[in-house]
Amino acid sequence: MPERILKLSQAVSDLASKRVGEIQVITATTRILALNAMIEAARAGEAGKGFSIVAEEVRKISEQIRTISKSLTEEMAERVGELNELGQRLVSHVRGQRLADLSLNMIDIIDRNLYERSCDVRWWATDSAVVDCAQNPTDIVRDHASRRLGVILGAYTVYLDLWVADKNGKVIASGRPEKYGNAQGSSVAGESWFQQAMRTQTGDDYAVVDIASNPLLEDRLVATYAAAIRKDGDSKGEIIGVLGIFFDWQTQSQAVVNSINLTDDERARTRCLLLDSRYRVIASTDGQGILQQTVPLQTEGKGAGSYTDTEGNTIGFALTPGYETYKGLGWYGCIVQKPV
Repeated sequence: MPERILKLSQAVSDLASKRVGEIQVITATTRILALNAMIEAARAGEAGKGFSIVAEEVRKISEQIRTISKSLTEEMAERVGELNELGQRLVSHVRGQRLADLSLNMIDIIDRNLYERSCDVRWWATDSAVVDCAQNPTDIVRDHASRRLGVILGAYTVYLDLWVADKNGKVIASGRPEKYGNAQGSSVAGESWFQQAMRTQTGDDYAVVDIASNPLLEDRLVATYAAAIRKDGDSKGEIIGVLGIFFDWQTQSQAVVNSINLTDDERARTRCLLLDSRYRVIASTDGQGILQQTVPLQTEGKGAGSYTDTEGNTIGFALTPGYETYKGLGWYGCIVQKPV
């Protein structure tokens, strides 16, 4: 651990200071003894001359030792100060790099997860029950489509609901009518995901919008993906409706930010976040600030990195790299860690 290097550096500094202090005490005592010896030698007259010379030499040696210990103290302070500074930089770099790597891991998990959502919506938009519902929305066909959507939801528990809307934006089938009863019959014509899907060119295209709460889904936070339903399920066929799928963002994103590998000490002073392209908090380990707080990252144009903010917190970040055909929405993984 880099912090261990700093502790050892400080321990060496403390030990050296202690021992130099002890040397200085001894040399001070030696000087006093030498002075006393010289006084006694002077009193002894001619008989004390030889002892006086020895005492003078002892005094000179003690003075040399005092000078050396003083110089050592000054040089040690300078070197230890430099070592501590380098240690602090090392700690900051290692910790920052680790937080940046964890941030990348976090956003990569999200990207891989949402890539699957982009595949799901394009696949299910060609399901015969979905296509029939948009093409011939009789009561029987719509009921069949709703049951089919319900079966899909039973296997894919990451979704809150799936909706089929006609080309005018009216929801004509949903997978959980018993739970979200206000969905069927409502209009989504003004929703950006519906409008984007209606403008797609082929069945290979899809629409996705930023995280938002959906009032028809009990105001739960959702990641919404949509794809055009085309006549006869043909990739280039005429658009006859839109399939919208609603990923349970609140539950799934919380699981991702909570899964980051931190020590118990780190977890107590660390906040793991997912931010959208406007640096708005869309997920957080403490569950605070969702869609309300912004964390204006100092990226300096870099895709990943770390820095220390004005409060001494280490902040690691990583821009979404995308996954396969999913390019991402410019989101960031971000970790804010308070100092030890």
